[in-house]
Amino acid sequence: MKNFLYKLYNFSTSWTGTIIIVLLVIFFGVQSFVIPSGSMKRTLLIGDFLFAKKFSYGISTPELPLVGIKILPDFNGNGHLIEGNRPKREDIVIFYVPTNKKQHFVKRCVAVGGDEILYYDKHLLIHFHEGDEYIKKNYPAKKIKKAMGKLWVDNPYKDKYPGIQYKPEYNGNSFMLMQFNSNKIDMKPVYVEDLDAPVSNYGIRPINAFYKKVSPDHFYMIGDNRDNSDDSRFWGEVPYSLIIGKPWFTYFSIEYRSYERVAKGIGGGRDWQTLKKVCKDTPLLSKECEKKWNKYRFTIRWDRMFRDIDTMQYEQPRWVV
Repeated sequence: MKNFLYKLYNFSTSWTGTIIIVLLVIFFGVQSFVIPSGSMKRTLLIGDFLFAKKFSYGISTPELPLVGIKILPDFNGNGHLIEGNRPKREDIVIFYVPTNKKQHFVKRCVAVGGDEILYYDKHLLIHFHEGDEYIKKNYPAKKIKKAMGKLWVDNPYKDKYPGIQYKPEYNGNSFMLMQFNSNKIDMKPVYVEDLDAPVSNYGIRPINAFYKKVSPDHFYMIGDNRDNSDDSRFWGEVPYSLIIGKPWFTYFSIEYRSYERVAKGIGGGRDWQTLKKVCKDTPLLSKECEKKWNKYRFTIRWDRMFRDIDTMQYEQPRWVV
């Protein structure tokens, strides 16, 4: 036994052993990710570096980091070596995008298979597949609406998670964007008579909402920053086969964006709130503001270091972003 442990120690301290151990951890245990966009702020911020638990929903078929090449066949036909729990409503989930299966996204699961969704400006209504009695038992009357002969919960997670918001960083909102691209999105434009929502024209017929029923073993992922999120509303529901894991904790957080990216929408969209915090009385589109931002840039967010995401998502955001 001692001889075996000695050989194992020598192997683990060699370059080959170290690489194999690191890859095994990445394949089956924990992997690092960085938040590149503002679709989940103010729950997760641009520049948050986090570790994800890859075993939360089973063990995904392992792939080589960065290149995204699978090193084993999909034996079970569901993208996982070992099948596990499915994402639950409200979970923040890391997954592959259905339209680009090498790209990772981080969003909140708002609906699961069998749930129905109605979406209109600033309102995400969900009819949970458990039915009306489940809704009446678990949600206050003030959040319940009746439409299409059934009950719906209006923004069911918004009060629970302070980071969820509708706050566009451009001249419009996601509902307007969906109307302009209604033939390219995942949700179906509908007119619901008993829904108190503004009516728009869609060709020769009116619409006042978008509708979706989630398929079995699929999940609807929407960013907490809902007016600035590229999510399931646009490219569709996420099957279990594309689920990777669950964010665990942030180990580093830094503001690294350039002034051009923050102020002028180059490579990620405007972020006027952060600029207002930094520049205060200085005009946002000015050389003076740019100088202030360049001094502020690369600031480390110490209060987000080594924070558990399951805990952090219940707190009022500490950063105005």
